[in-house]
Parts: sequence; structure tokens; C-alpha cells
Amino acid sequence: MENIVPRSLSNILVTGGAGFIGCNFIRLLLEKTPAFTGRIINLDALTYAGNSASLADIAGRFGTVRYIFEHGDICDRALVESIFKKYDIDTLVHFAAESHVDRSILGPEEFIKTNVMGTFTLLEAARNYWGTEAGFRQGALFHHISTDEVYGSLDATGRFTEGTPYDPRSPYSASKAASDHLAMAYHHTYGLPLTLSNCSNNYGPYQFPEKLIPLSILNMLEGKPLPVYGDGKNIRDWVYVDDHNRAVWNILQKGVTGEKYNVGGENEWENIRLLNVLIDIVSKKAGLDAEKVRGTITFVKDRPGHDRRYAIDCSKIKRELGWKQSVNFEEGLEKTAAWYLANSEWVEKIR
Repeated sequence: MENIVPRSLSNILVTGGAGFIGCNFIRLLLEKTPAFTGRIINLDALTYAGNSASLADIAGRFGTVRYIFEHGDICDRALVESIFKKYDIDTLVHFAAESHVDRSILGPEEFIKTNVMGTFTLLEAARNYWGTEAGFRQGALFHHISTDEVYGSLDATGRFTEGTPYDPRSPYSASKAASDHLAMAYHHTYGLPLTLSNCSNNYGPYQFPEKLIPLSILNMLEGKPLPVYGDGKNIRDWVYVDDHNRAVWNILQKGVTGEKYNVGGENEWENIRLLNVLIDIVSKKAGLDAEKVRGTITFVKDRPGHDRRYAIDCSKIKRELGWKQSVNFEEGLEKTAAWYLANSEWVEKIR
């Protein structure tokens, strides 16, 4: 493994910063990370899952001194290259992606375009801007965010490690697997300074309500049915979004170039069990009858190619970078439910 060189972390380009994980990452750095004194440039196309309202207060407080928003598509090579030059980008954190499995089944083309061609565009821009006769600009880093879904599905035992062979089962996970391979190929072929992380299911504030937890919370509040795929026994490993983003920050500072790191909650839950706990939490906070809410659970036809179980082995990032989870699941669900109850205006803006 290569030695870690000091990283600049002065002008960070965040792609997809108006989306769920990206906006929380920007908030983490600007509001909760005194060690970060640089500037963030947020490039987002503001598709259905990204909304400028998620960072409106950040824009107001940090202005153009430490936070800059650029509206655009990561596939627009001229725009991406102009951003590198205009802001002298030294770090790229690539969150932008089409990420909903159901949407990828109905319309895979957009996933290939954004997740594969968009990543290619960013890699080329970074390679051209940071490249020098001696190799690459010192202190630069391209960090690629990926998912545990690229590994496929697990049986009742075992966990995904960084060495687990890729076995994607949906157009979404296949497009992310392709982008992962492309990113690592740019490191091995050209020497591009790059790190990669694969994360388990995130939850927390600002998540678009098509995913299980926010969808269920809002459906409860609106008296709508609570849909559950198949028998509800699919298992996911859940990590609070701030814990994931702290892992990303650790990688930016201390991650070894060319390495990949798995980030997980070590927190496996069957979907139906999670939903029942969430019903109790939301019902208590909103004054609902939990048993009546439970009666609205509706089992629906299973998703095609639905992976049965995910579980992450994140011992590498714990051992090598000193990261660990800080939010337990009950605390995280309480915080998430409270946030959605208190932010109905945000929900209205994104719907």
C-alpha cells in the first residue's frame, strides 16, 4: 500500500450535494467539523431527489465564502471541467447517483447514463486537471461513494468484505458496480489518486420519501397504507447518515490511495421488524394508535431480483482509520422520526 500524503482538502467538489447523503455531508463539514476550514462547491442537477431547500440555510449562513452551489449535470463535461478550473478543485467527493432500485427496474437507461457516464466524465476531468508531467498534483483526491448492493445477496450467514466478488442483481447495482470498476481502473491505469467506499443502507434527515424509513413515517402521519415487499423478511444493515459521512471524512484525511473501505452499521434488521419498531416510535411522538397503524401494513408483490440479505464487515475502516459508529439504531430512528415530524415544509417542497 502507498503511504498517505497530506491532502489539501481546501476546495472540495461535492457531486449530488443536494441529495440525502450529500447534503448531510456538507452540513457535517461546515457545521460540525472545526478541522475543516476549506470551501465546498456543490454540483447538483436538482433532479426529483435533490432539492436546494435542503441547504437553503447553509447557503444563507456561509454564502460564497465557504459554500457555492453549481446547478448542472455531472455528464456535462464542459461544465465539470470549468468548475475544476474556476474553483481550483483539489478534492472530489462523488455522491451523485441514481439510487432507487425500483426506478432502475422501470427505467434503467438513466442509471447507466448518470452512474456510469457521469462517473467517467468526473474521472476524466480530474485526470486532466490534476495531471502533471511528474504524475498527479500532490494532495489531490477523488473519493468515489458506492453501495453494498454491488456485492449481491447473502444467505443467512457471512458479511461483505472489501474482497467480496461483485455480483450485482439490479440495473441500479450493476451501474454502481460498473462505476466502481471504472474508478479503480483509473487509479491502476493512470495513477489517479483515488479512494472508494461501499456503504450499507443509510437513514436520517433529508431522505427523499421513496425509501423505506421516510416513506413509512410519512404514510403513518397521513393515514396511508404501509407497503412491505414479499414476506417482509429481507434483511438490511442500517447506518445513520452522519456516521457514514464521518467515515467519508476519515477516508479523505487518512485513507490510503487506491484502497476501498466498507462502511456499515453492524445493525441488521428484517424490514418487517424495523417497521414495527418505527410504528411504535412515530405513534408515540404523533399521538397515533400504534395498533391501528400496524393494521395498515400491506404486503405487496416482491420486487424482481430482490436481494435477501446485506451485511457489511467494516473492520478494516475501524482498524486502519479509527472510525466507529456513534449513533445506535433506536436513537437514530428517534432522531429521524422527530426530524420528519418537525419539517413538514421541507416534505411539501420536495413532493
